[in-house]
Amino acid sequence: MQLGDARSGKWPENIMGFARALRRAGVPIDSARIALGVSSAQLVGLEHREDLAYALESVLISRQEDLEAFRQLFDEYFKDPQLANKLLAQMLPSSQGQEDTKPKKARVSEALKPQAPQFPLLKPNAEDDIELDAAMTASELVRLRHADFNQLGATEFALVQRLARDIPLPIPKVPSRRKISCPRGAHLHWSKTLRLAAQLDGEFLVLPKLGRQMQRLPILILVDISGSMERYARLLLAFLHKATEHVKRRDVMAFGTGLTDLTLAFKHKDPDLMLKECNEAIKDFAGGTKLGASLQELKSQHGRRLMAKRTLVLLVSDGLDTGDHAQLEANMAWLKGKARKICWLNPLLRFEGYEPLAKGAGVLDRFSDAKLAIHDLAHLEDLAKAIKDLIQR
Repeated sequence: MQLGDARSGKWPENIMGFARALRRAGVPIDSARIALGVSSAQLVGLEHREDLAYALESVLISRQEDLEAFRQLFDEYFKDPQLANKLLAQMLPSSQGQEDTKPKKARVSEALKPQAPQFPLLKPNAEDDIELDAAMTASELVRLRHADFNQLGATEFALVQRLARDIPLPIPKVPSRRKISCPRGAHLHWSKTLRLAAQLDGEFLVLPKLGRQMQRLPILILVDISGSMERYARLLLAFLHKATEHVKRRDVMAFGTGLTDLTLAFKHKDPDLMLKECNEAIKDFAGGTKLGASLQELKSQHGRRLMAKRTLVLLVSDGLDTGDHAQLEANMAWLKGKARKICWLNPLLRFEGYEPLAKGAGVLDRFSDAKLAIHDLAHLEDLAKAIKDLIQR
């Protein structure tokens, strides 16, 4: 199968366009990898489709979770021999052949859609064929950085969701009870000292020391999935999945009218697979909020997951609770006693005159150590600094 027209020199542009499609699907690819992809295609040739696929996969993909996205995009991109000749360098293809019955990943389907500017200067006529540049301008990126998640369109929301995955969230490290070999430790490492002395005829020429090992704080993430948090919950799940992947001890719970354990779903490297399993596990999405009952379930069934006075709790909710007020207050007091710090992430804090007048919000306000708005990308970037200041304080 011939892929593109090699005689007219279009195949390097097609390889570059395919690499841009992968980048739009969330695969990290830089210009050096794209150049390697063009070189590998030149070495293996374009006569055999499978050889080209393996060659590009070896130089463009570096993460296990991106393999399935690569294979689905490759199948769609090079399905029709005439399709590659019609693509512009910054446009993505749409399937012109028979549709596959195999379901595509969410980010693959999004990447295959032709991209259009969010704010076109001119409104084109229906009968005109206008080819649009898919590049995002700097002003549009600034606007999306400060745009409220609840006000985004479908395409904008998908873009912001991918951008949120690239925001780092370095969790502070604290000294643990375990000790490791450390040049500036406070205690002698006797076993290592004796081993070294045995090699030197009993002479103590070196005195190794032990110091406390630094470990990242364990995290408990509680995400509100009620109707008022519908737009924020999905995006924040995608953000926290990527931002906390370096944390060794991470527990994730979703609460609405009940409590749903999402810890196993968060162990997947692929964010699309994680969100798919979350959707299957959550049965009360957009149903209501009974935080008191959910915390009671956390206390009775998952209480051992809270490491005494070490766990950092990220509570994502707007505080609009419909459950028993007394039960909520009693269980928040229990959570306060078990956690190191409680950080309340509330999208309603974006309003300057906001006050926690609702009963549930008032309880969360009293028991929280810090409060932060998380309604846009800019505030997600500030979350890391807020957590660091909270731990130091």
